[in-house]
Amino acid sequence: MKAKKTSSKTKSIVLLVIVFVLTVALGVIGVTGMNLDARGLYKLKSWLPTTNADNWPSSLSLGLDLRGGVYVEYSAARPENSDADFDSLMEGTISVIQNRLTDKGYSEATVQRIGTDGIRVEIPDTDDPKAVLDLIGTPAKLEFKDADGNLIMDGSMVQTAVGGYDSDQADYVISFKLTSEGATVFAQATAANIGKTISIYLDDELLMSPTVQSAITGGQGVINGMGSLERAQTMAAQIQSGALPLVLTQQKVDTVSATLGSDALSTTVTAAIIGILLVMVVMIVRYRLNGVIASWALCVYIILLFFLLAVIPGIQLTLPGLAGIVLGIGMAVDANVVIFERFNEELRAGRPLRAAVRAGFKNAMSAVLDANVTTLIAAIVLMFYGTGSIQGFAKTLLLGVVTSMFTAVVVTRFLMKNIVNLGMKNTGLFAKVKQVEKEEQK
Repeated sequence: MKAKKTSSKTKSIVLLVIVFVLTVALGVIGVTGMNLDARGLYKLKSWLPTTNADNWPSSLSLGLDLRGGVYVEYSAARPENSDADFDSLMEGTISVIQNRLTDKGYSEATVQRIGTDGIRVEIPDTDDPKAVLDLIGTPAKLEFKDADGNLIMDGSMVQTAVGGYDSDQADYVISFKLTSEGATVFAQATAANIGKTISIYLDDELLMSPTVQSAITGGQGVINGMGSLERAQTMAAQIQSGALPLVLTQQKVDTVSATLGSDALSTTVTAAIIGILLVMVVMIVRYRLNGVIASWALCVYIILLFFLLAVIPGIQLTLPGLAGIVLGIGMAVDANVVIFERFNEELRAGRPLRAAVRAGFKNAMSAVLDANVTTLIAAIVLMFYGTGSIQGFAKTLLLGVVTSMFTAVVVTRFLMKNIVNLGMKNTGLFAKVKQVEKEEQK
């Protein structure tokens, strides 16, 4: 029995040392970065985060309010004499704007719909609003060309384009309708190109090259072979946006200084660090050795969270996003407080340390899960129904809550279990227990 206890104690020491080394190593790597040298070995880079772009802080995708740039808000209106689906036009317009910005080198620009008829465009790392406005304001250029590259007609001759499923052909198709002038031009072109392709270009980029099966008269036709409803609707939206771009009215345009964003980031991070250190001190004073465990778990939480923020695409760190991170830290600490209080209750009830750990976690789980699940629901609602910075807050909060649940349920439990396995018998290291209860435990 004694040999078994010694083996268990040795195992716990080894596991705790491994986790401690990994925590320190990952924390250092997160700040300093890592790269492969000429010999193929990993080595730490400079301790100065500003001198390399491979550490986690530098690899985080920063939002406009932290990075600086230009943002524009538009309201969209349906063109006159148009019966096209507004949502399809909206999707096509957003797609065209995004593609244009990407083609012009603004690869990190974001275009999103706000409300029912609003569009918000954010372009980081630029201070020239005029160039951006000129780029966005250019009408989409839709062209139909024959197999020899000759222009047949442009997008002004297309009235509508709708993606859907054709039960007769058992295929996903695009149904389109042309103007009277377009119907005449297209009838002549298709009659002359039966068996050949007619290519459709949007802003000089090839959308598709369907083969003409027969002459298309009457101003209506179908493009089959789309493969999926999503592709059919996307292509239809792009075709329609070129023909009938939404009328965009500029509502707001502003330039955010990179200096202001940097100052805001620096101030927020400093405040967060001070807050985290104060929380650690309070936890250690209040919960003693368990407070040390909570501080350790909190470090693991911060490392995991920022690693996930760096590797998961589509998440930009904004000032509201930083608020979501800080709130997530609060949730992580709150979960530990609930666990430690239940653990202390078990100790005061006379349970030994190992049994107190098991019972404490068991009794705390329902409260921890309830608190986190309600926050998760709120974050998901904000993410799907919020706009702009609200979505940034919701995404980081969602990720923070999930990570905090993992660290509370898995990391804190692992640390407490292995520290108790070291053979400690002095319950005063964990909590204040009355002397009479100590005697009962003996």
